[in-house]
Formats: sequence, structure tokens, C-alpha cells
Amino acid sequence: MQFCAYRDRSHKEVEEKLRGMNMIPAAQEQIIIQLMQEDFLNEERFARSFVRGKFRIKKWGKIKIKQELKFREISGPIIKNALTEIDQQKYISTLYELAEKKLKLLKEPDKFKKKRKLADFLLRKGYESNLVYEVANELLE
Repeated sequence: MQFCAYRDRSHKEVEEKLRGMNMIPAAQEQIIIQLMQEDFLNEERFARSFVRGKFRIKKWGKIKIKQELKFREISGPIIKNALTEIDQQKYISTLYELAEKKLKLLKEPDKFKKKRKLADFLLRKGYESNLVYEVANELLE
């Protein structure tokens, strides 16, 4: 309960923690059921807080967040629902903010290479390619 009370956890994280404690499968299952009944373990709450945190703090894009949630074995509908936590206006402004910040750091004299480096950076952050190229073109015109 302490492990889940510290911060929201996914089912996978809790299962791995219990496996690390060398618990038998029946005990693991019983503990997970109890945690869910007492609302210490809630996948949707975990996904929503994960989305808010990764976007606000690490400035990740929706693609990277979605991949990370899939890796943590969160179901598709929960992921889709959790991504609604990101305000579209704030998402676009964050993308522009990241792009402008990165542009100041790029020392590349060639405009096309500079655009490529900027786009690669934003794509690695997990932003959608159509938005990335739109922003890159706009900032380097």
C-alpha cells in the first residue's frame, strides 16, 4: 500500500515489485485485488497523471507518451482517454517553445540541415510529424 500511495503505479509496476519480493502468484493476485478494491491501484488515474507529468515536466509529445503507456501495458481506450488531459492550445505552444529553444542552440549554417536537425529533435520528443514539419517550416522561413 505504501508503494502505491507514494505515487500512482501501473499494474505492471506492482506485479514486478511483488515478483521481486519472491511472492507466490496466488499471493500476488490477492494483493493486487485488494489494492484495486481499496483504490490504491487505478490504471486510469495512473495513465492520466502519467500523461500530465510527462507533458508538463519533460515536454513529451503524444506519440512518445502513448508508446510509454503501451510499454507499461495500459489498454488502448485508457490511453486515448488519458491523452485528453493535454490541452491542444498548450500542446502547440509547448511545441513552438521547444522548437525556438532548440533553434537558438543549433549552430548549423545550412538552412536545410538546420531544419532537419530541428525536426529530428522534435520527432524524438514524440510530436506528430505533420505538426513538426509545419513548425520547422514556419520558424525557418
